[in-house]
Amino acid sequence: MTGMAHEPGSRLGPPEELSHGDFEMVVRRLADDLAFGTDASLFTGSGIEYAQSRPYEPGDPIKQIDWRMTARTTRTYVKEYEALKRTSVNLVVDTSASMTVSSIPLTKHDLAVWIAAAIGVLAQRRLSPCAVIGAGERRTRVEPSLLRSDLYQALEPLRMGGVNEATRLGERLRELVVRARRASVMVILSDLHDPDAIASIKHAAQKHDVIVIKLRDPAERGRLRAGFFRGREAETGRDFIGGGRSQWRGLAEAKGEDDVARRLARAGASCLQLETDRPFLPPLRHFLAERAGTGGGRS
Repeated sequence: MTGMAHEPGSRLGPPEELSHGDFEMVVRRLADDLAFGTDASLFTGSGIEYAQSRPYEPGDPIKQIDWRMTARTTRTYVKEYEALKRTSVNLVVDTSASMTVSSIPLTKHDLAVWIAAAIGVLAQRRLSPCAVIGAGERRTRVEPSLLRSDLYQALEPLRMGGVNEATRLGERLRELVVRARRASVMVILSDLHDPDAIASIKHAAQKHDVIVIKLRDPAERGRLRAGFFRGREAETGRDFIGGGRSQWRGLAEAKGEDDVARRLARAGASCLQLETDRPFLPPLRHFLAERAGTGGGRS
């Protein structure tokens, strides 16, 4: 088996290099490692299904204050939520062309598949049905299921590569919000190169518990060991000039990367940025455990 070091997630390679059986074995190890130190509320928390608002009582979490109701009255109100035993988890994987452009062997798309698979297995172990949605030009969607075979079947066309599509992340999220009858956990794995994505994520976060895992290649933070170079963005065809010791400032500024997490947090979504050339399990595990401790991403 190739593409796997002794420590899970330390040196992952492209998932398409593995056989189906080896892929499943690695995913199980990733899920085991991701689960270490977390609890069963990892994907539920307190902000899944809104029930009602009631007057604030001492000890109520500040996070649950209903600011709209409070503004309309002279009292402070908090939101109450119904805990769902089987909250569906929608794994939204960006399959656009920019996810495959990489300066190292492991692409953003590769990492997205690994993370989606590990989170999917972990969620199913905790009785949360999982769906997989491809966010490219093709409409790839599998309905939420507790069957591990359904999860792997949905991931198979994504892990085998061949994605080279225009970005449709914003459009796919809007479709998902319309189709989802009940509140769910949405895990979005993307580089957020779709200019329409942020507005759609904000809209989704009004009802759903949204987790955004933003993926970045080292070249996008200015870590190429090269002089100046001319490049073209995969999806938009936009030309730019970059340098090995400087960030792609024009590209970063155009996409508002510096304040994405802050903007999403204000909308009620949780955001974590991961680098394709760095270990991802420790920060991801800490991020998910922290969410569980604060009652999820919605307020």
